Amino acid sequence: MNPVKGLLRSRKFLLLILDTAISLITYFVGKYALPAVAEDINFLIAAYQPVFVALIVAIAVEDAALKRATGRLPH
Repeated sequence: MNPVKGLLRSRKFLLLILDTAISLITYFVGKYALPAVAEDINFLIAAYQPVFVALIVAIAVEDAALKRATGRLPH
């Protein structure tokens, strides 16, 4: 399997890309928005950061369990 194709199909990688995009939005909102609006948006995004980390860890644990059981990772 092509490694790039596998990477683009990876749920962990796609969540990482989404989290990075949200972090960039946070940076630019803080830089260009009104301070009160920026503070609220930064709070909401920071509240969701642990959710992304938990999802990535859960998927990694699931993949590890599947690999132990079958000897291979999901496609």
